[in-house]
Amino acid sequence: MSKYKISFADDEFDPVELPEQANLSEYLTVQNSPILFGCRIGICGTCLVEIITEDGSLNERTENEREFLEAVYPEEKKCRLACQVNLNTNIKVKKIEL
Repeated sequence: MSKYKISFADDEFDPVELPEQANLSEYLTVQNSPILFGCRIGICGTCLVEIITEDGSLNERTENEREFLEAVYPEEKKCRLACQVNLNTNIKVKKIEL
């Protein structure tokens, strides 16, 4: 199984390596990332992040995530809810504060 690297815009946190298709909310904690998780189902926005990938690919947004992001942050296409991301590439994550 492949592993992918998650790095953070905030250099306070070291990169984390996770298995392919890992869900970020299952592995990231306040000890190893700047991302906080609330509902973990894509409706609260606590884990709103900007994600940058090396090749531009990442799993598709879920219906809940798409609806939430269109309502709250429609102009930004790199935004994701970290709880809805399943890894399929290396990513860099930046926490977004609303």
